[in-house]
Amino acid sequence: MAHSDTIDQITERVDHLLLRHEELQRTNALLAQQVQVLTLERDQLKSRLAAARARVDALIERLPVPNAPASPEASA
Repeated sequence: MAHSDTIDQITERVDHLLLRHEELQRTNALLAQQVQVLTLERDQLKSRLAAARARVDALIERLPVPNAPASPEASA
């Protein structure tokens, strides 16, 4: 009887571990999918940021240069 109880306990434990393993695999797959989505979103945001910086730089270049006081080197 004790031998049968031990086998039943081991079987129950193995079944529980298998279920937990499946849960962890599903969770891992979901997390991997989230990482992929967030990586794509990050890359898109970096691209938009680079484009915005380029537009700002182009606008800055179009600004008129203020009249700067003449430097001593320029008057010499």
